[in-house]
Amino acid sequence: MNNVPIINKINDYLKEDVVPFSMPGHKMGRAFNDELKRILLEGDLTEVEGLDNLHNPEGIIKDAQDKLTRLYKSKQSYFLINGSTCGNLIMVFSAFNEGDKVLVERNCHRSIMNGVILRKLEPIFIKNKYDKKLKAPIGIDLDNLDELLKVENNIKGIILTYPNYYGIGLGIENIIKLCKERNIKVLIDSAHGAHYGFNKKLPKSPQELGADMVIMSAHKTLPSLTQTSYLHVNNLKYIGNVEFYKGIFMSTSPSYMLMMSLDYARNYLENHGENDYNKLIKIIKEFREKIKDISYLNIVDKEFICENCEDDKNKACSRCNLQYDFSRIVINLKYGYNGNKLLKYLRENRIQCEMSDNKNIVLIPTPFNKKEDFDILYKVLLNCDVEMIKSKEQNFYNIDIPKRKFMPYEIIGKESEEVCLSDSLGRVVFENIIPYPPGVPILVSGEIIEQEHIKYIENYINEGTNIIGLNNHYIKVIKSDDKV
Repeated sequence: MNNVPIINKINDYLKEDVVPFSMPGHKMGRAFNDELKRILLEGDLTEVEGLDNLHNPEGIIKDAQDKLTRLYKSKQSYFLINGSTCGNLIMVFSAFNEGDKVLVERNCHRSIMNGVILRKLEPIFIKNKYDKKLKAPIGIDLDNLDELLKVENNIKGIILTYPNYYGIGLGIENIIKLCKERNIKVLIDSAHGAHYGFNKKLPKSPQELGADMVIMSAHKTLPSLTQTSYLHVNNLKYIGNVEFYKGIFMSTSPSYMLMMSLDYARNYLENHGENDYNKLIKIIKEFREKIKDISYLNIVDKEFICENCEDDKNKACSRCNLQYDFSRIVINLKYGYNGNKLLKYLRENRIQCEMSDNKNIVLIPTPFNKKEDFDILYKVLLNCDVEMIKSKEQNFYNIDIPKRKFMPYEIIGKESEEVCLSDSLGRVVFENIIPYPPGVPILVSGEIIEQEHIKYIENYINEGTNIIGLNNHYIKVIKSDDKV
């Protein structure tokens, strides 16, 4: 195998006996017995006689999707083998026409923004609300949403993320109700919420709350192979459009391995989801109790977020209606400690986490994690040399939505040039500028660079934050544009 570098690298990785707390949900094949693994691999077939066709299902695939529809109580549910990226594009194109004005969460997935650009929509961005200790967005700013609904006319829809990477969702039930009252279409990127609604200790599924269309990444939390997703349509008037755009955005050579895993994940959730998630949440609760006394960390939960809530405590945050996923583990580092450094330490000790930022580590356990995984994680955290993870504290900057000269789609085909950040005042940004963390764009394509943006970007650079879209203090702007 000397000439097969990917196989060699993965083989070396598997030999390390990694503890999997990252995607996919099947946890390196633990969800599949030997017989199922054989079927998945040998079943990598094409649309031969009797195996149906994903683009025109009439047999086994139709039967499988009908079972999925019944399970999630949608009007029609679909298997997607190009990931939630494909699903987000299908949703955006099916619900909206060119020029439509759409409310979009500023901290949306890049595939949503790509859909907005390709469909030539007019995005009206909603500010994000930040948690001071988490130093990350926890959902949309509900006051800003109220303001936009008052001042913006002819809004056709809203695109929301629920939950976010940290397992947090704010006000989703109230937002859907508010938008439905105004005849505003509701699309939800629920990539991290395929398991929601199947256990009373988990948050409600957006399927229960009246969203028009919902996309879910089965592979993130369920026993399904990478790049597999579900699309749920809850409004019959979109079915025709979805069928059409599904044929455009999805591969014409769908993998039966991926479809089999989607069907398997549905069956697992239907028959074992409630019981197995009870067991998982119990193990996680015990783990949370064990690590409470570790001096350098906090465990993020509903109480952690509500502690800094600015809403009236007597109203029990009823407007925010905060939803937290207790099957997710988010470790927050106390003042003076760095999440990225802790992630490196955990990886050196064979623990694979999902992601980190300056203040947090995100782990995605599923029922296929063993209790031993949590025991190993606890010991590694307990034995951490805190001197190794100390770091200068970094800030986050909550700025207003910038002024816009061009719609994001209007920058396509325009010439660009790179200029020094310090010389970019008044220019129009060509590419999104995204500090990570927190992952929310400071500037989106077509927006005007102001002095505060330059200041905040420079602050992030000085603090060592990674800036997506920046190249050694140079920023790409529209070449033909004069200073505004």
